[in-house]
Amino acid sequence: MPMLKRASDKYSAFKGPSLPDRTWPSNKITKPPRWLSTDLRDGNQALASPMNPEQKWTYFQMLVDIGFKEIEVGFPASSEMDFQFAQRCVLDGPPDVWLEVMTPCRKDFIRRTVDAVKGAKKIIVSLYIATSDNFIDTIFSTTREAQLRTAVEHARYLKAVTKDDPAHKDTTWALMWSPEAFSDTDPDFAIEICRAVKEAWEPSAEVPIILNLPATVEMSSPNIFADQVEIFSRGFSGDPTVCVSLHNHNDRGCAVAAAELGQLAGATRVEGCLFGNGERTGNVDLVTLALNLYTQGIDPGLDFSDLPRIRQIVEQLTQIPVHTRAPYAGDSVFVAYSGGHQDAINKGFKRWNATADDDKHARPRPWKVPYLAMDPHDIGASYEAVIRVNSQSGKGGIAWVLSQALQLEAPKAILGAFSLAVKSESELKGRTLLPNEVTNLFLRQYNVQSQDQRVLSLVKTALNTSDSGSLVRVETVILVNGLARQLVGHGASTLDAVRFGLSAFADCRLEFTCTFGMPSAGFVNSDLPESSVIAIVMCSGGGRTTWGVKAAGTEEQATLLASLSAALFPVVQAAA
Repeated sequence: MPMLKRASDKYSAFKGPSLPDRTWPSNKITKPPRWLSTDLRDGNQALASPMNPEQKWTYFQMLVDIGFKEIEVGFPASSEMDFQFAQRCVLDGPPDVWLEVMTPCRKDFIRRTVDAVKGAKKIIVSLYIATSDNFIDTIFSTTREAQLRTAVEHARYLKAVTKDDPAHKDTTWALMWSPEAFSDTDPDFAIEICRAVKEAWEPSAEVPIILNLPATVEMSSPNIFADQVEIFSRGFSGDPTVCVSLHNHNDRGCAVAAAELGQLAGATRVEGCLFGNGERTGNVDLVTLALNLYTQGIDPGLDFSDLPRIRQIVEQLTQIPVHTRAPYAGDSVFVAYSGGHQDAINKGFKRWNATADDDKHARPRPWKVPYLAMDPHDIGASYEAVIRVNSQSGKGGIAWVLSQALQLEAPKAILGAFSLAVKSESELKGRTLLPNEVTNLFLRQYNVQSQDQRVLSLVKTALNTSDSGSLVRVETVILVNGLARQLVGHGASTLDAVRFGLSAFADCRLEFTCTFGMPSAGFVNSDLPESSVIAIVMCSGGGRTTWGVKAAGTEEQATLLASLSAALFPVVQAAA
């Protein structure tokens, strides 16, 4: 069936609550929420091939390493596997981590769940019941009043077999109560049923009840969800025995935004999965939510310093690839292909790095690099992957690659000419060029590794004079129009000596400037050792500007070879 011309014949706009005096738009997030990972339950049940116990244990340990202090470990009453896994987490998991286990309002399930976590230090029992009129009518054919009675009855039962039971006196018990499908529930009824459950459970300020608000299906735009959360939060305003929590799904693609606005509206805890795994379109993405805080200057309390490794583990265990455009974690997040973006990023990095030289105390510098929301290094990404060169790239992208691979700040004239060769190579291959391919093309294009056949001999000598201090003497024999010519020059440096000798030879004043580079660790080229020095020399005089690019074992040797190449055998020429 095709899409309807009049969508209103089949679908109606969600009717949110009225809240003209809403306050959340003026609030700011200043600290992280309590985090709970539900990867091992909600995320696991959404997998085509659910994780086996060893895989779940690997995932659990990763969550602990990241810094999660609340982890949902499963649905112990649903299967023997989940029951045993919960027991393993109790026995082998760290004692400072709250283990959350889920059960519906069924006394046999509650009993089985409590048995699974016997001996634990800290346990959150997640109870839930449907509160949406649609769920109550369609699924259960019951009433609000009946649901409320059932909720209170089971909260009391849970209390009796946990914190009121002397057999469990060494365990700290917390209740998380969820009005299922809160996003489609009358806020007044949500408050009513949660108040009744709270009174039955009798929480304390030390261990508050968690009132969890599931957007079981995302029904509206984030601002309407925030209104719902604020109305609910007002119902428990100032109550230290209550923690308002969020469990957002992503049916409309707004889970992250809804969770952020929900915090502005009063929630102080968030449940979700790494990279947004979960049923249908997934739960809220905790990686994005946490790093959004980080890039606003707020420590999220979760460590994603090695995000590529975390992503690799998650992809292996869930068999779900992280999208290439996923925030922060995707392969293409920090990558720029277009020339304009590349130039801006390259300039941004230069300015940012320059501030390091001005900071005597080596404090972190404010991050202000165009197009990059954060420093890739902070989450374990490399700078080499920031810019990819293809036929759409410009001088800025090529400059970036050369600076990363060769630590070389190539002049614009060199880059302008070289960019044409790069575009041609990319079009010929029909793909993006790897950094090593760009760099090796540069070395070939300008004969950087080749010995200049017109330099027949070259001798540099250090001279000590009593009057003027140390001098450098350069003697070289070069071929000019097929004839061997001797050139001799003196100067305070190699560049001065070459300038002196060549100026006399050319019968005009020549000026030289030099830029140096050196292969970075990891650059692969068998003909160019890491200890090599690359010199780019610009020679100006006689109405023209020429360039030479050479590599050698020392700065002086590379300077000498590049200077001769620039003056006599230029690889680039432009109007002076």
